[in-house]
Amino acid sequence: MENLIGLLVLVPLLGAGVLLCGGRRLDRAGHWIGTLVAALSFVIGAVLFVGLLGRDGDDRELGATVFSWVPVGGFRADVGFQLDQLSMTFVLLITGVGSLIHLYSVGYMAHDERRRRFFGYLNLFLAAMLLLVLADNYLLLYVGWEGVGLASYLLIGFWQHKPSAATAAKKAFLVNRVGDMGLSIAIMLMFTTFGTFAFGPVLESADRAGEGKLTAIGLMLLLAACGKSAQVPLQSWLGDAMEGPTPVSALIHAATMVTAGVYLITRSGAIFDGAPDAQTAVVTVGAVTLLFGAIVGCAKDDIKKALAGSTMSQIGYMILAAGLGPIGYPFAIMHLVTHGFFKAGLFLGAGSVMHGMNDEVDMRRYGGLRRYMPVTFVTFGLGYLAIIGFPGLSGFFSKDKIIEAAFARGGTEGWILGGTALLGAAITAYYMTRVMLLTFFGEKRWQPDAAGELPHPHESPKVMTIPMIVLAVGSVLAGGLFSVNDAFLKWLEPVTGHEEGHSPVTAVQVTAATLVVLFVGVALAWAQYGRRPVPVTAPRGGLLVRIARRDLLQDDINHIVLVRGGEHLTRSLVYVDHTLVDGVVNGTAAGVGGLSGRMRKLQNGFARSYAVSMFGGAAVLVAATLLMRAV
Repeated sequence: MENLIGLLVLVPLLGAGVLLCGGRRLDRAGHWIGTLVAALSFVIGAVLFVGLLGRDGDDRELGATVFSWVPVGGFRADVGFQLDQLSMTFVLLITGVGSLIHLYSVGYMAHDERRRRFFGYLNLFLAAMLLLVLADNYLLLYVGWEGVGLASYLLIGFWQHKPSAATAAKKAFLVNRVGDMGLSIAIMLMFTTFGTFAFGPVLESADRAGEGKLTAIGLMLLLAACGKSAQVPLQSWLGDAMEGPTPVSALIHAATMVTAGVYLITRSGAIFDGAPDAQTAVVTVGAVTLLFGAIVGCAKDDIKKALAGSTMSQIGYMILAAGLGPIGYPFAIMHLVTHGFFKAGLFLGAGSVMHGMNDEVDMRRYGGLRRYMPVTFVTFGLGYLAIIGFPGLSGFFSKDKIIEAAFARGGTEGWILGGTALLGAAITAYYMTRVMLLTFFGEKRWQPDAAGELPHPHESPKVMTIPMIVLAVGSVLAGGLFSVNDAFLKWLEPVTGHEEGHSPVTAVQVTAATLVVLFVGVALAWAQYGRRPVPVTAPRGGLLVRIARRDLLQDDINHIVLVRGGEHLTRSLVYVDHTLVDGVVNGTAAGVGGLSGRMRKLQNGFARSYAVSMFGGAAVLVAATLLMRAV
């Protein structure tokens, strides 16, 4: 079985190489090659999963060293893989949901001339993400981490003929470099502290390291997670990333890029467990971001950007849970998996709507689409019910567990975190109900496109609807299946550990409170958008609405702090360079030149002048000698 682990990464990597280097001869079949490669990776993952199930719970870790990567003296870094319950969960999510997105893309990208290259990039994305979650050391994880960044840049900017897409790709790339700097510093600190990058020695020795060092490492890992998972303060790239093709949005938001930060924190749990300050920082970032993303999602008329705000918020729930330590680690991963199903389904549903509406993304120009796109309506609707936590669906089981764990933090902090999570649930119900009402209900508000043609909404082809149906089934069933006899919790416990918190409220009370805020959010959205006519042009709104539409001024703040700040810093450095550095250099040169000019006058070429100088010098030496003797 160990030999199969490397194939998980190798198969999509070879697929990417073939599709990107095979030339135009593969144009006709490239999309099917890419899809079959993704499906083959899923089959290999399923075989490995069955193999792990046949082992005892404490014996479900497989390792494979491919080759020695960096052997230098006593230092050695290997290309080695580690498959355990945590990485296996990610493998199945990445390859399973990734394969469905590949299949959907066959129809969505049917008329794109560069479809073969697109599927090559998708395969590259899968390979990089699989390398990230299968690596057995932080240095190799960093390679996958950077590979994910490269693939996201290529896919977000795939339609680079659009200036907005090219700008979005650069923005995502640059913002993520900030987070990547945090990961690189954390790896350096690990090596100086533990003398190795390997997961086993680092995590096993974490309790023997000083709290200060663990805090520094933990904060740098958090910075890395903020970049990849679009958490405050490195969240600004996620909304702009919607400029890429919709399958890219589904892949990034559901199965790959934004889940990497949650994996990193959970995998590094022993480090955070020994650094309470770093854990508090993680919890704070998650709590702030879950509200930040939810508020942004309320104000967006672009259907994909509303879902992007939703992703930011839901990843915030996962980060919050991961910051709770062993109380929340399993529930962070559980919500990550259920979110993978319903968020992928929601994005693919949004792509289906765009497909039938001439690529229109403004929900105010939709309305009444449930009659024309019944499959999209039902599958999107099930994803909607799952994400708001409707009883019996996946989100109900996973998100409620996070809210319970937040209250179990204890003390004032537990009440604040639990209240924040409940408030986020209410806002989620509001903005997702808004999306449903604006898109599928009400009167038709269709407008002519740029060519002056009215859209003629229609259901998408089966190659697109079948993946949506499969994801809808997962949105309905996954959470319930995971909760039977705490199956998912028991599956992850040998890796993540688990502790029962002492919550001041019972699980029944949390569920009741969650349902109350859910129905309040739905009712508010219905009162605002279900009972009233929706204007095609959004009203100006109050100050808070306008701020929310501008993503709570995240770009403005970045511009003031980073761009303007960078400009002032540059001007200051230029001034220092011209006045101080150049002044010292030029002044030294001028001083040497002036001194040499004056000394040059002493070299007049007359022997009598030199004789006088020598006589004078000798006289001075004699006088000094006599003076010293006299003293």
